[in-house]
Amino acid sequence: MSIDPQNESAAARLSGDTDASGRIISDDGDVAEAAPAPSRVTLRKQYEPSWLHTITSKYALVVVWFVMALVFYALMPDKFGTGAAFTSIFGSQQVLVFLAMAALVTLVVGEFDLSIASIMGLSATMVTVLAGLHGVNIWVAVAIALAASVICGAVNAFFVVVLEVSSFVVTLGTGTLLLGLAEFISGSNIVSVSNDAFSNLSNYRILGMPASFYYGIALGLIIAYILAFTPLGRHMIFVGSSREVARLAGIPVQGIRAGAYMVGGLLSGMAGVILVSTVGGFSSSSATIYLLPALAAVFLGTAVVQPGMFNPIGTLIAIYFLATGIFGLQLLGFSGWIQNVFYGAGLVIAVALAKIVRNRAGSA
Repeated sequence: MSIDPQNESAAARLSGDTDASGRIISDDGDVAEAAPAPSRVTLRKQYEPSWLHTITSKYALVVVWFVMALVFYALMPDKFGTGAAFTSIFGSQQVLVFLAMAALVTLVVGEFDLSIASIMGLSATMVTVLAGLHGVNIWVAVAIALAASVICGAVNAFFVVVLEVSSFVVTLGTGTLLLGLAEFISGSNIVSVSNDAFSNLSNYRILGMPASFYYGIALGLIIAYILAFTPLGRHMIFVGSSREVARLAGIPVQGIRAGAYMVGGLLSGMAGVILVSTVGGFSSSSATIYLLPALAAVFLGTAVVQPGMFNPIGTLIAIYFLATGIFGLQLLGFSGWIQNVFYGAGLVIAVALAKIVRNRAGSA
């Protein structure tokens, strides 16, 4: 009997015999040529995601952002469609960018830092008190504030990495402690500092945007490069994915965890310096209002660019997405409470989306 090439796989299952050239031999001795295996190009095309799937899985938040902006523009073209509105959205988030990147650095390695806003507040308070009240040179005050911020990160690292205490408990406690310390230093008062060179550090205009806007974009790009293209970045991601496996692979897990807390402290301190440079003063009691927006942006960023992963580009997109929504709603007449509602809902939705994406990736 002869074998139809279309049914050769069935014949192979019946016989199970092939010759040296890969031809299928039936029980009666008839021979059929085996169909060639699919090439790598064919398999790649078969499993290559479509452009629509790529957009919906990686850039859905960008699409929603674009649609939201169009709606606001249609409702308020004379308010939302102006250059002033653009500057208000993109030129006022630099402090949040630095704070969100501080949170992201620790989250990438599997840690959690709730003290970032308090470290920022302590840094801002030290700059204003040292330079504004005690006459210390402004740049010396900045250096002292940044050094103190790194020390705060090192304290967190000691308790979490060395003593193996829960990062949630440690950073919640140190954050509260630092908040009280900042209020003690400032006497619970608003302290200001006036220095033109220091103010120009953030407020100097480049192409219509404050210089601090470009600092935030540059920081996001630098962290993205480190995570994607350097051994350090790959080690950080490895540690965050599986600490024990990373240790067995020879990666200095403890050093990377401790370093993440110290870098997070430094970035938080830089956020405080930029805040004071931008507005010229600071109230130590207001530091905690920055924590929720920073965390909401980092978690929401896991739904874009690299779904299911903490990534700086996604965080930047999330920051400006949230800022656009809040700014548009405030222009529509909603009062200040809308900011807490928007950030709170954004955080819950972001965490839920991140879990759904991770579950889908795991099942795939």
